[in-house]
Amino acid sequence: MPENTKTKDQNPKSEKITWILLALVVVFIYFFGLDIPLLGPDEPRYSQVAREMFERGDWVTPTLGGFGWFEKPALLYWLQITSYKIFGVTEFAARFGSAVFGLGTIFSLWVLGKTVQSSRFNIQDFSENQKPKTENQSPKTDFANWLALVAASSIGLLAFSHGASFDIILTFPLTASLVSFFIFDSAQRRFVAEKHGGKSRIFPLTTFHLPLTTFYLFIGVALIAKGLVGIVFPFAIVAFYHVLSWRLPGKTFIFSLFWGTILSLLVASLWYLPMYQANGWKFVDEFFIQHHFQRYTSNKYQHPQPFWFFWLVLPLMTIPWLPFFLAAIWNFIKIQNSKFKIQNSKTEVQDSKSEIQTHKTHEKLTTHHSPLSTFALAWLLVPLVFFSLSGSKLPGYILPALPAALIFTAEYVYRFARKSRNRQLFIKLIAFATFAVVAVLLQFFMINYAKHETVKNLIETANAHGYANERIVNLYTVSHNLEFYAAGRLVRDADGKLKRYEDFSVLVKDLQIEKNNRILVLVPQKDVANLFTYETVEAQVLGDNGESALVLLQGKF
Repeated sequence: MPENTKTKDQNPKSEKITWILLALVVVFIYFFGLDIPLLGPDEPRYSQVAREMFERGDWVTPTLGGFGWFEKPALLYWLQITSYKIFGVTEFAARFGSAVFGLGTIFSLWVLGKTVQSSRFNIQDFSENQKPKTENQSPKTDFANWLALVAASSIGLLAFSHGASFDIILTFPLTASLVSFFIFDSAQRRFVAEKHGGKSRIFPLTTFHLPLTTFYLFIGVALIAKGLVGIVFPFAIVAFYHVLSWRLPGKTFIFSLFWGTILSLLVASLWYLPMYQANGWKFVDEFFIQHHFQRYTSNKYQHPQPFWFFWLVLPLMTIPWLPFFLAAIWNFIKIQNSKFKIQNSKTEVQDSKSEIQTHKTHEKLTTHHSPLSTFALAWLLVPLVFFSLSGSKLPGYILPALPAALIFTAEYVYRFARKSRNRQLFIKLIAFATFAVVAVLLQFFMINYAKHETVKNLIETANAHGYANERIVNLYTVSHNLEFYAAGRLVRDADGKLKRYEDFSVLVKDLQIEKNNRILVLVPQKDVANLFTYETVEAQVLGDNGESALVLLQGKF
């Protein structure tokens, strides 16, 4: 017996309260745990760059240790500077903008879901073959809510929204831009469908131009977020979407390319123009040539991975919805394959009864295939193929494709959940369990993990012993964590990079030459014993984090 799809026992008011509570949980979890010590090589450096700009009152030129730092654009730094002004220079402030942009990504997908809900159930769109709104397609099973819930609870979005990195800073404006385009495209398809249906309803000017303006506006923001991919991806995805749809862009969109591109460049010029005026060719060389083209075409920055790397990483980012994502992709492939077979078989069908049955089957399949799926496919494949061809690969690069994967996932989850109340409860429990696990990990595991990864406690120990002004040098290792927690005290090479001594005797000689008889040394714990072998220096271990030790070195010169 088929499962009952009418969830009459649901109270609309209680259902609405449930969604509101889930939304509050999402907001809470995205701001929870942001005060954990900065981790990895990037978080401390980006946060320190923003602090130096903040302390100078400079919103244009990024610096690290007083040296130009032209790897990335300024949007993350602007968010951090603003947060520093509000919350002070803390780890929470450094990550606050990332959490906001993570929530912005979720909200953008919710808006997309609302657009699709309207298009499918309230509008008779001939191109989609959808049925009008029925009792089962009520707010209780609102696609927008399910899409937002799936997105908010995906491990990829949760993880990167808790880190001070550029990947989520790019993902939000790209998502907002592409959602804006799809809203425009949906309105345009609705207009064409009604025109073919003999209707002559007049659409307000804002129906087309407001989402188009937002599309180009967020492209400009994406350019300030992470460089040229901010404009390459939206245009490439939109172009590929039209190819997959077997249709040309409408006149409205084609004409918008002229004024829209100018708008995007004007927004981007808020940073690029003053940055070029202040730094000239050095900025062009380091930012565009080295960190765009050389990073993409070579392994200069030593992040090699096989071609299939992102094809594995992206699905893992959909956890805990990975089974639904894989099922959605498999279902999409089956539908496309069936449609292809039906199209071929229609020319060979002679019996009228068989032909009618074939047409009904085609309609049934088309119901499960929408422009949203085609758009999500283009959105998914463009970043996947682009970054798979890159010579440099890091997991965060593929984050801008995650919203597309979540759209596929949410469509499948939606069809699954709307069949019964028990299924809806099951999906909500998965999401809530994910939030609970993340909260526990942040509160307990990550704090303990950070103790072994950060030098924060070591620097605080040294400061408490009265060594707050002593210089710090790296021996046998380089810890970029020092950039934030020991700013202004680090020994650097002439090019601004942290100085790394590979020979302890060279460090001792430098101390003698400079007539500086005291310095703090960060050294791997396994090599601490080497510092006690010289009679001309006295070593005192101030503390360790399990990986590295901070040693006070005093010369007996």
